[in-house]
Amino acid sequence: MRSNRSAFFSASRMTVRAVAAGLAVFALALAPSPVPAWGGSVSPHVAPEVFRQWAATASATIQTDARRPAPEPLIWQSFVSAAMYNAVVGIQGQYAPYRWNVRGPRSASPAAAAAAAAHRVLLTYFPASAPRLEAAYTASLAKIPDGRAKDEGVAFGKRAADRMVSSRKEDGRFAPVEFTIPPATGVWRPTPTTHQPFSSAWMGRLKPLLIASPDQFRPSGPPALTSARYTEDLAEVRALGAKTGSDRSPAQTETARFFTGDLHIQDSLCDYAARHHFTIAETARLLAATSTAQADALITAWDSKLYYGSWRPVTAIRLADTDGNTETDPDPEWLPLFNTPAHPDYLSGHTTHGGALMRILTGLLGTSRVDLYISSQATNSTRYYEHADQYTRDVINARVWAGVHFRSADTAGNRTGQRLAAWALTHYFQPVH
Repeated sequence: MRSNRSAFFSASRMTVRAVAAGLAVFALALAPSPVPAWGGSVSPHVAPEVFRQWAATASATIQTDARRPAPEPLIWQSFVSAAMYNAVVGIQGQYAPYRWNVRGPRSASPAAAAAAAAHRVLLTYFPASAPRLEAAYTASLAKIPDGRAKDEGVAFGKRAADRMVSSRKEDGRFAPVEFTIPPATGVWRPTPTTHQPFSSAWMGRLKPLLIASPDQFRPSGPPALTSARYTEDLAEVRALGAKTGSDRSPAQTETARFFTGDLHIQDSLCDYAARHHFTIAETARLLAATSTAQADALITAWDSKLYYGSWRPVTAIRLADTDGNTETDPDPEWLPLFNTPAHPDYLSGHTTHGGALMRILTGLLGTSRVDLYISSQATNSTRYYEHADQYTRDVINARVWAGVHFRSADTAGNRTGQRLAAWALTHYFQPVH
């Protein structure tokens, strides 16, 4: 290998610091504020717990029962969170509803409304999970005293759910979308060892929840194959992302592994809301803003994957003698630490929705201190992230150390997610008086 490895380590550190700085300077004046009164007769300590219950139920329904592959579950989770948000703020006010102007009775229970909305949305899309959903619904409503407030809340929650479902009719879910870029050097093709076709391609043409179109925040393309940046990217992932003979440390391997599976983000956010004594409206806003922005970030990432169609590191390293770059050499046997997901490199889905997540949080909280305990399904472990830039650093590095992304795809994805989320917070989930 003729490229200088020290150059890409220096460039990598500067890139992560630049992304982190972008997070640090972003603090919209949208921090949570107390609400004057509760609809119905539900304790403030009981009502926000409904979100934790339904986050877990949604995850089990979408991933365990329906077996939707990652990262698709974020799409339906955003539908649930948005419906619950409308059900709550439609009763309590405090924040602008999501694309809906209907108000519920102020005497209604927002917790009952939230549970009814979540139950109805999930049951509509996943009727085979009816036993699980009915059990969860019964458990939620059992915590709320019977009476007018409960009945009104249930009725309004169903209306909010029906509105959400109707707004997503013919939105492009599961539509047949083909990858049409002709085979060529630098173009994605199915990767070893499974050689699976482009997965979840429909997400790149899905109707977004917040932005106007999938390409609204499409960034400029990846580095040219003969550029210094591409040379550095390839050298880095080749050295640190290899399955065998890597320069990767045990700590780097563990970070790569942590981000390979599903992260229990909604559970982390519910935990944050409980520890910081959020009201039910504040909790609803936190979950709806983060989930819808993350869903749109995924749509944006998949749009870029379809549009640019850039090859993955495993293909680039094996075919480096065809890229026209005199500074790269092929390794026909090279494999990444983990199997490469079945879709193009640019943008990285993990870092795009991770950027959206952190930008939403720093905007809503008015600080870069996110104070999150995040658990990974892959490692069955939990990490504490005090500040947004720590999460940003890890998610960007993890995809390189896993051998599945070039750093350019990670950093561009993170910046794109941040830009999208910053825009979203100026158009949605605003406080009202």
